[in-house]
Amino acid sequence: MKSLLETAREDGRLSTSVRMVETGGMVGYFQKEGPYTAFVPIDEAYARIPQEKLGAIMSDREQLTSMVMYHVVQGKLTVLELARMEAIRTLQGDHLDISTSPEGTVRLNDAFIVHPDVECTNGMYHIIDRVLIPRAVNARVEKSI
Repeated sequence: MKSLLETAREDGRLSTSVRMVETGGMVGYFQKEGPYTAFVPIDEAYARIPQEKLGAIMSDREQLTSMVMYHVVQGKLTVLELARMEAIRTLQGDHLDISTSPEGTVRLNDAFIVHPDVECTNGMYHIIDRVLIPRAVNARVEKSI
């Protein structure tokens, strides 16, 4: 078994999310520490964000770090454990709202978990279909573009 980052690197669907972690200078964080649960956007999720906005986030390391940390929570939580919660605090400091559909699909804010429970040495990740952007990052980026 490998770390969160090593496992995500091996999944060809997550290359943009891996690049975000690397660009933000958080590689060591996701290779050694933990346990964490990460919500990793699939590459196609980034296509939903206007390129100008995504570029503005990636060029501002503080905003990029904030956005990445908004996708991570403390502890190793399975999708079944998440389904029993209403909200959870991220390492960025804000909360993600959690809801479950009648079919049992778990949603974090507007993102659905499309591939749950990928176990790693320092935690677990769930692949999601949208990028989660904290309100503060969104507001700051909107002002700059």
